[in-house]
Amino acid sequence: MIYSMTGFGRAQTVFSGADLTVEISSVNRRNLEISVSLPREWQSLERVIQAAARQGVNRGKLHIQIQASPGAEEAGFHWDEAGLASSLKRLQQSAKDNGVEWVPTADTLVKLAALNKVDMLLPDADSVEPALMAVVGEAVSNLVAMRETEGAALGADLEKRLNNLAQGLSEIKAHSAGTVDRYREILLQRLKQAGLDLELSDERVLKEIAIFSDRCDIAEEVTRLDSHLAQFLECMATNEPIGRKLEFLLQEVNREFNTIGSKANNIEVSRHVIEAKNEIERIREQIQNIE
Repeated sequence: MIYSMTGFGRAQTVFSGADLTVEISSVNRRNLEISVSLPREWQSLERVIQAAARQGVNRGKLHIQIQASPGAEEAGFHWDEAGLASSLKRLQQSAKDNGVEWVPTADTLVKLAALNKVDMLLPDADSVEPALMAVVGEAVSNLVAMRETEGAALGADLEKRLNNLAQGLSEIKAHSAGTVDRYREILLQRLKQAGLDLELSDERVLKEIAIFSDRCDIAEEVTRLDSHLAQFLECMATNEPIGRKLEFLLQEVNREFNTIGSKANNIEVSRHVIEAKNEIERIREQIQNIE
């Protein structure tokens, strides 16, 4: 099964009057990197949150954003009741001391409440940990589900491109089969055109043909390519992180096609090698997204 390294997961719950929201986004990375952004009061939970994320993800750069906001019952701003009462009492006393008749209005109370505004108090880390970790686990599961969906699309595309490579390799086999025979005929024609009356059984001719045959023989490269392409498909069917292994196999596939291209003495073989290398680059781009 293939998993993409890009994805997004979100989950939410309510605890102690606060809405807890966890959002996880992931992008490509060679290794696993996890950053966590959460309220200052809960900084001690960063390590356990990272550990929970590692249970479902093996590669990629993850950013975990944890937010706490007032729930429906806690909506609006909070103020310090004691501070508001103290401010109101001081204003009344000041008005009395200065002989000013003053009666507080609703507008005065709102302004004083704003001046005595306090942030919502969050529960301590120990008490919130079970609920928070449950919602983190849910967000991780949602992230993995999205990465799996993305991975399925990547897998379908890779299979199509691997089939293209296999088809190109079959064409190369077919076109390279008669390369030595064609060279033998061309060599004899050139010898006759040069006025050299040499027979095919002549030792010098046989040696030249043998050297050419050895130089353009791609049997080993073809055998290795068949093996690499088969391993590629087998690897895609496993249920484990395969991105790095696919990168290695693709390097080997590219190396074999390069060698075939350097040995090619056939325009059709060269054309299929070029097409194969273009396909390899497309596969390389896709592999960068695989976990």
